[in-house]
Amino acid sequence: MAFDGAGAMTGNLPARVREQLSRRPVQIGLAVLLLLAGSWFYFDGSSESQTPTIQTANVSKGDIEDNVTALGSLQPLEYVDVGAQVSGQLKHVHVDIGDQVEKGKLLAEIDPLVYQSQVDSDNARIADLEAQLKSKQADLHLYQSQYVRYRDLLKGNAVSRDLYDQALNKLETTKAGIDSLKAQISQQKATLSGNMANLSYTKIYAPMSGTVVSQTTQEGQTVVANQSAPTIVRIANLETMTAEAQVAEADVNKLKVGMDAYFTTLGMSDKKWRSTVRQIQPTPTIENNVVLYNVLLDVKNENNLLLPDMTAQVFFVAGAAKDALLVPIAALHGSSGRGYSVTVIKAGVSEERSVTVGVKNRVNAQILTGLSEGESIAISGGNQLAKKSGSGGSRATRIPMPF
Repeated sequence: MAFDGAGAMTGNLPARVREQLSRRPVQIGLAVLLLLAGSWFYFDGSSESQTPTIQTANVSKGDIEDNVTALGSLQPLEYVDVGAQVSGQLKHVHVDIGDQVEKGKLLAEIDPLVYQSQVDSDNARIADLEAQLKSKQADLHLYQSQYVRYRDLLKGNAVSRDLYDQALNKLETTKAGIDSLKAQISQQKATLSGNMANLSYTKIYAPMSGTVVSQTTQEGQTVVANQSAPTIVRIANLETMTAEAQVAEADVNKLKVGMDAYFTTLGMSDKKWRSTVRQIQPTPTIENNVVLYNVLLDVKNENNLLLPDMTAQVFFVAGAAKDALLVPIAALHGSSGRGYSVTVIKAGVSEERSVTVGVKNRVNAQILTGLSEGESIAISGGNQLAKKSGSGGSRATRIPMPF
């Protein structure tokens, strides 16, 4: 008689049943092992699964800069649009784009025929009035003599009162005519001055020294000065350029006049043109519902490398530090109002340490106090370690190490 592992008799059982009963102790053993492994994972292994993956970085020295960026364009600080003050056909343009011109140089000419004829007409009219004036002045001399003679005769009753009155009337009328002619001559001379000025405006001269940077009107075109001030050429002084940056309303309050700034251009991205903010214009421009403010900064144009309408990437420096202790911005815990801390890792032990932060940007932060160069700090998983050790203290926590 045979018994199975549980003490039951198996001698009279079929062979298939006896085989199944013989395997039962092995299955029970495996189940017990799985139960023990699950219990260990739940009570002990689960804590290990919550252990954060720690990424570290070393405290290093370097330069840091916090800035506000904006796009802009370059324009000459000093320029003038040279236009025509009179209407007419543009007969000659004596300069080309890129020419250097001195103040007073003849730039262009408008057909002067109409204005010359007006001046000639004025001169002729003045000559006629002056001739009439001379005639009146001769009459005045005659009538003055007649008046004196009749006045003396009237005293001796040698002439009638009517002849005396007529002589006096001619004298006064001639004086009035002379005054009228003098007034007409003055008026005509004023008209002549205006027409002579218009005639002189047909020759257009450079109002300043500089470079011809654009030409709007070509030879043969007719300019109409009565409707608008037509521009013929633009002259600019390229020795000093102005970067006109468009700053978003969210950033404009971070800027102030005199703030350090610099810009780069597309063709010279490695060249920094340094300056300071000259003006923050209060009137905004709105593009696609975005409010932008123009901020101006001037720079000397070395070797005339900067040209009008170049695109500029402008950087306004809100803060900067040289040879500073730097940590990644992700390593900081807390906020500027409550203070910052970092998790220092040393020999497998984490320590939460308070630090004083200086200049910050999107990548790094300057550490003023609390750390030394070369120390290792947590930049990933440090928050979980901080929660274990508490905030604001220097309590050490051993980092669990895998077996």
